[in-house]
Amino acid sequence: MLSNVLGLLFLTSELVKYLSRFLELGAVLEPEKPMKADKVAILSGAVRMVRQLRSEAQRLKESNEELQAKIKELKDEKNELREEKQRLKADKEQLEQQIKAMSAQPGFLTQPPSISAALAAQRQAAGNKLMPVIGFPSLAMWQFMPPATVDTSKDHVLRPPVA
Repeated sequence: MLSNVLGLLFLTSELVKYLSRFLELGAVLEPEKPMKADKVAILSGAVRMVRQLRSEAQRLKESNEELQAKIKELKDEKNELREEKQRLKADKEQLEQQIKAMSAQPGFLTQPPSISAALAAQRQAAGNKLMPVIGFPSLAMWQFMPPATVDTSKDHVLRPPVA
């Protein structure tokens, strides 16, 4: 009989623990609503909440995968842009070296082949006589003169006017 009473007390204390846990669960699930002592309602609320959390976790996982793919695409594009920048830098340096090389050479223009052929034909037609060449492209020759020759600031001293 004593063992039956002790067993009943043990069962009662276990029931109280389960009931308090159900009440805690109900308070966690819906803190703004009044607590329900109905175990079925508490368990169905817990199941509903777990399903919502699982679906949200799945949605977040998919969103994370999409963002990771986007990050990979952006990194690839960034690397492509870096490579293109390096190519453009190299091209720029090459062009600058060509410009320096061209500016270091004397400033003589070569005649285009079509003009050279036209000049030769005119010379032969004239019988090796000097003839004015018509159609020679007009070039500003002062560009190819040394700067000291083009400087006109001291003309009045070097070349006085003739009266």
